[in-house]
Amino acid sequence: MDKTSAKDLKLLTLKNSSKTEVKILNLGASLFSMKMFATSGKKVNILVSPKSAEEYLTGRYKIHNKCFGGSIGRYAGRISGGKFSLDGEDYSLYQTEGVHLHGGDCGFQDKLWKVEEETEGSNPSLTLSYLSEDGEEGYPGNLKIFVTYTLSEEDELKVVYTAETDKKTIINLTNHAYFNLNGEGSVSDHFLCINADKILEVDEKQLPTGNFINLRKKFKNFSENKLIGNRPLDDTFVLNSDDKEVAARLFAPLTGIKMEMKTNQRAIVAYAPEELPEDLNYQTKISPEYPSLCLEAQNFPDAPNLRNFPSSILEPGETYRNEISFKFSVKR
Repeated sequence: MDKTSAKDLKLLTLKNSSKTEVKILNLGASLFSMKMFATSGKKVNILVSPKSAEEYLTGRYKIHNKCFGGSIGRYAGRISGGKFSLDGEDYSLYQTEGVHLHGGDCGFQDKLWKVEEETEGSNPSLTLSYLSEDGEEGYPGNLKIFVTYTLSEEDELKVVYTAETDKKTIINLTNHAYFNLNGEGSVSDHFLCINADKILEVDEKQLPTGNFINLRKKFKNFSENKLIGNRPLDDTFVLNSDDKEVAARLFAPLTGIKMEMKTNQRAIVAYAPEELPEDLNYQTKISPEYPSLCLEAQNFPDAPNLRNFPSSILEPGETYRNEISFKFSVKR
């Protein structure tokens, strides 16, 4: 992690007329909390995150590398062998046992982002930026990244990543928010629907093989609303939807909160950890089992090394764009 101290940290707030409130941390341009009213009239925090901004600077946080709410890059997900090639030139990346994960030893989630613009009033927004220099973590090109968070009056949280480079490079950004629409406990009672009928096949290191698994009647088929239950997930769902269709739905009967997700990306990585580190302090009371769910909109993992996967290459003069929206409503 860069030499960031507590005095460098900033928590910035977006709040709409419904009193829904989103807090964003400049470290990692991270979604820190999101508080909204449940059916009961009680306000709940639907994000699972460390209790304080300072917790992100601790050694134990770095060791666990859970990326709570973080903006992930330069490449989200795994890259095999810790390397890739562009135009015949090989690039070596940080790796652990042959796997490069979430941008390397110190990815974008560990960087201090610059606050570019804040707006208040109706549909408040926040834009942050980061410059990833040529050679950082082994990646080519000076890459300038922006993320804009917008909270609408209709409780839609929009997350838009854009980036430009001065040299041919690869890129795959996403947000790593951990959701629990109950505001506490487990997500086992949540209902999940993902507009996909295939997932990527992976090996014992969770690296894609290049093949696809047709879900059909398999237990990871969420093409219709299904109770998550005690079902560990760490899978890349190949989306059938486009940016105008709902890619995923999540519903918590206990609070009546529903989330609908849209994106222009080709996939969603659904990650439901069986547990989260016990030695971290959290904002909410979490269950020891299945405390949260991540829905990470992105390109396919290891796309730079698999020719049948969508391209992850960004050329000079092009603009990378990842659009994600989370629309919330409450069953009255």
